[in-house]
Amino acid sequence: MKSLVVKRSIVVSGHKTSVSLEDAFWNALKEIAKARNVTLSELVAAIDGERQHENLSSTIRLFVLGVYRKQLADLKEGRISESIFWAAA
Repeated sequence: MKSLVVKRSIVVSGHKTSVSLEDAFWNALKEIAKARNVTLSELVAAIDGERQHENLSSTIRLFVLGVYRKQLADLKEGRISESIFWAAA
C-alpha cells in the first residue's frame, strides 16, 4: 500500500495553513469530521487547540490513530458491534 504525502491548504481558526498528510490520514480525518457533523476546518481547529509542541501534521496523525484505537477498545469491550467497527474501516 503506497500512500504519498499530500499537502493541502486549510483554514484553521481564520488562518490559512498548509498541512501535509498521507491520503489515508486525509480520508480518515474527513470520515471523522463527517461522523461528528463538523467541517474539516472545525475538526482541525479543535485538534490544533489541543496540541502541545508537535507540529500540526503529527498531531493530526496521532489524533486519527487515537480515534481508531478507541474504536478498537470499544469493540473489545462490547461497546460497539463488530459490524459497526468494520463498516468504519
